[in-house]
Amino acid sequence: MRLHLAVLFAAGLVAACEVDIPPPSGAGAAPTSTSAPSARPAASASATARSSATASASGSAMTTPAPSPFAPIAARFLEDYLHDNPVRATEAGDHRYDGLWPDTSAEGEKKWLTKLVAYDTELAALDAAKLPPADAIDLQILRGEIARQRFLFEVVRETVQNPLAWVYLVGDGLDPLVTRSFAPVAERAKSLAARLEALPAVLESAQKRLEKATKIQTETAIQQLGGLVSLVDTDLDAFAKELPEDGKSALPAARQKASAALKAFKTFLEKDFLPKSTADFRLGAERFAQKLRLVLDDPSIEPDEMAKEAEALLVSTRADMAATALELWPTLFKDKPAPAHTSDAEQRLLVRAVLDELAKDRSTNATIVSDAQKVTDELTAFVKKEDLVRVPDEPMKVIEMPEYRRGVAIAYCDSAGPLEPKAETFFAISPTPKDWDAKRAESFYREYNRSMLVDLAVHEAMPGHYLQLMHNNRFPSKLRAVFSSGPFVEGWAVYTEELMSKKGFGGAKVRLQRQKMALRMAMNAVIDHGIHAGKLDEAEALRRMKEEAFQEEGEAVGKWKRARLTSAQLTTYFYGYRKLAELRTLAEKSGKWKNAEGGLSERAYHDALLSFGSPPPRHVRGLLGL
Repeated sequence: MRLHLAVLFAAGLVAACEVDIPPPSGAGAAPTSTSAPSARPAASASATARSSATASASGSAMTTPAPSPFAPIAARFLEDYLHDNPVRATEAGDHRYDGLWPDTSAEGEKKWLTKLVAYDTELAALDAAKLPPADAIDLQILRGEIARQRFLFEVVRETVQNPLAWVYLVGDGLDPLVTRSFAPVAERAKSLAARLEALPAVLESAQKRLEKATKIQTETAIQQLGGLVSLVDTDLDAFAKELPEDGKSALPAARQKASAALKAFKTFLEKDFLPKSTADFRLGAERFAQKLRLVLDDPSIEPDEMAKEAEALLVSTRADMAATALELWPTLFKDKPAPAHTSDAEQRLLVRAVLDELAKDRSTNATIVSDAQKVTDELTAFVKKEDLVRVPDEPMKVIEMPEYRRGVAIAYCDSAGPLEPKAETFFAISPTPKDWDAKRAESFYREYNRSMLVDLAVHEAMPGHYLQLMHNNRFPSKLRAVFSSGPFVEGWAVYTEELMSKKGFGGAKVRLQRQKMALRMAMNAVIDHGIHAGKLDEAEALRRMKEEAFQEEGEAVGKWKRARLTSAQLTTYFYGYRKLAELRTLAEKSGKWKNAEGGLSERAYHDALLSFGSPPPRHVRGLLGL
């Protein structure tokens, strides 16, 4: 369940890039089976657990539900998905195929697409009204997942038009085997060696199949390939040292082959492919609307209306920021009188002055990880003290983001997949990339000063992504957990930013940064829409981000890059937050989940909200009975 923001294809879309049954030449057998990949090991119980067996988890009072016609279809699909997408299986925590890559050929992709069409036809014949409640929702989720994957194959064509699809496949295939301790290091090393050994065939397939891309996609792929080369050439040294003597023999040769293949692919992108990377980075209004509805799993979405709502939030939030800045002024500037703050222009100057002062208290590359750890510990203690929501027992570790993941986002939450017996989460935070100069690095840390770091840790860790995903992994429908809703996951994380701010954590300094993040969330949706459904150019995008959302130069430049790479993903924050905020209002009015004083018991409400896994937000109101 990797939620690093560098991943381009949110809400399950990445799966379409890694397909089908036979492994590339030399991949070898799955480490847990001596049979060929097409002769599958029996599915683990965790991989096929069905929600219909515990329908009460979705609000149903059923105790002995009748057999559901959906359950066997869902189990077959999940099994096919995990088998044909071994990298995704590893991430989900199913380790039967850890030594394999997917079939990345055009023929393999066609086979998987044929399966998707067949499954969709079979699912369309079911009557949702006759299914148990949990299965009725999972039916819609599964059909939405199939629609998203088909969109990438048939419309966007990521595997032939985006080299980053291949870079992320490689990174996601290697990283969990190195960083996660789900098995003894010797066992993981065998799988790692098998994937490294077969990596040249994967990259050869990429080189053959890539036809065109945008310049920004190819440039970013080249940058991140450099990090992957470092991983194979250097970073694996520490991993190799942990191996017993009898397990070290296969890794050096496999590393050498993989390194050569990565370098050759990087050279291909630099010399041959980059000059031809002239495709338009804009998705276009029609395709953007189609993709946005699929990513949000909400066919009622009107992109133009959502952009207008985001614009309105920009205006109201700036007014809130002016009030908070005025509250902070006496503390930060002592006897200096506050400037005039009547007009919008004056309020912007006031807010900017206060933000500039707060930016002076900032981390460095040397302290960013330890600072993030300290803040996370404090947040965890606060959530427990206030009894806001069940705090997971599963471990979480704050780590420095690997170099090959940097360059798109500041942080990510990398949680153990829902099928993983051993749960562990990494809150990865990024120092500045090694090639940044001092001025750009300073701008970065001005943006992510210590007050803003608090808000970031709330979002990624506590009580944001880490906490929610550990709740998610307990939901009995593994299909829903594997294909979790990005808008719900991001909506919860943004919702908790507001929750912690209202509870007073960090005081007015953190509240101002939370309000700034709300501006960023709204501007994300505006920029996403403006680029991919309109003609927003770089100069205007940067102006709006800096002047209207108070972003530092480095943050604005990075967001312009990210928005061109991740059509529709940036809107998930705004949409998900808006839906969860609406649910909170309904919950308060409903009279359910009362505390001793007669108000809303946040612990009871939040535990209920998180008890259904990560369904698309449009389903949650019914699940909660609101």
